[in-house]
Formats: sequence, structure tokens, C-alpha cells
Amino acid sequence: MKLHPSSLAWPRRRVFSSGLLVAALGLANLAHAQATDATEALRAFVRDAKAGRASFTQTVKSPDGKKTKNSSGKFEFSRPNRFRFVYEKPYAQTIVSDGQKVWFHDPDLNQVTVRKLGDALGSTPAALLAGQNMDKDFELKNQPDADGLAWVLATPRQKDGAIQALRIGFKGKQLAALEIADSFGQRSMLQFNDLQIEASLPPETFRFTVPAGADVAEQ
Repeated sequence: MKLHPSSLAWPRRRVFSSGLLVAALGLANLAHAQATDATEALRAFVRDAKAGRASFTQTVKSPDGKKTKNSSGKFEFSRPNRFRFVYEKPYAQTIVSDGQKVWFHDPDLNQVTVRKLGDALGSTPAALLAGQNMDKDFELKNQPDADGLAWVLATPRQKDGAIQALRIGFKGKQLAALEIADSFGQRSMLQFNDLQIEASLPPETFRFTVPAGADVAEQ
């Protein structure tokens, strides 16, 4: 199955596109957040989690629900708007934001696509998880508990984007899952493991060096 670029709100041939950018980004252990519900836990995460890292698994379902695509990898984030997604299975892919531009690297094609941060981010998972203007970009509403998690619905205020809605799931005060519904009917579920909050991460974590001989397209 060829996934549409909206699976994470950025253009991508195989697994991760749209963002973000998973969140797209940043995810966190909110064990110290004094949150009373999922919405407040999310706000606490955006407010208090300045940097962090985690591993993730992602499942994308086709609009008819009959086809799925699974992938896994690791990510790191540092506010504001810096993140690195490294997809490891089934195909390698790297997505890096240095706070000004977002770099998409496909090793199989030896191809790099570069976009301005504002154009790539918008109302995407990355904007919610790694940005700082959550309430500006999204409307938030608590949802009924399901699958052992407390959920909050985040609806983009920008109505003409690729992302229709995000659902963010918390187990207690710990961020556990992110579900993305896009305008093409796909649903993508990210589940997070080994979430670690850091005071900071080295600046070079969010620098991208174009590989030798790579084809570079700037949009």
C-alpha cells in the first residue's frame, strides 16, 4: 500500500509524511504534571516538556480499513519547533527540523526535500507536540476514556489542511498514543515507549547534513 503524504502531514513516499511531524514533535513522561484531565495533561506537556526522546511504533490504515502499514523508529524534540524523526523499519527515513527548515531524507532514493518550517508544520502533530502555540493552532476537547487511556481531541483551527483531527491518549499523566485522521480518510496511530524528558539536547541533534551526491529539492 502506498501511503498518502498526510499520514503525519508531510510529503512522504512510504511511511511518514505529514507531520511530524509526528509530529509530528515531542513526547514526554508527564509524571510530575499536576493535570486533572487529558486536556490539562496535554497543556502541561506543552508547557513543561522542553526536550525529550522516545521510541515509537506507527500503524497507518487505508480509508477502507482493509490495508495497514506498520513502521517503527525513534524521535527527539526540543522546543521550540526542533525535532528529529528516524524511521528504522521497514524502510529508513529521517525527518529533521532545525527550527527554521524541515529536511526529509529518503536514503533509498538518496533524495532530500527541504521545506520552510511554517509551510511544513502548520496544524500538524509536530506543531502540537513540539511547538509552543497549541491553543492557537488547535481546539481542544476531552473525549471518553477508551482502551485504558484518557483522550483529548485536538481539531486544527486551520480547516483546509491535510489533518482533520488528532486524538491524544494519556495513561495516568503519561502521554501514550497519538491518533491522526487525515482528509484522505487514512488513520494513523502512533504509540510511544520509553518516553524520557530531558532538560536539553545537544544542538547538533537537530542539524542535518546533506549526504554526498544526494538530489536536493527545496520547496
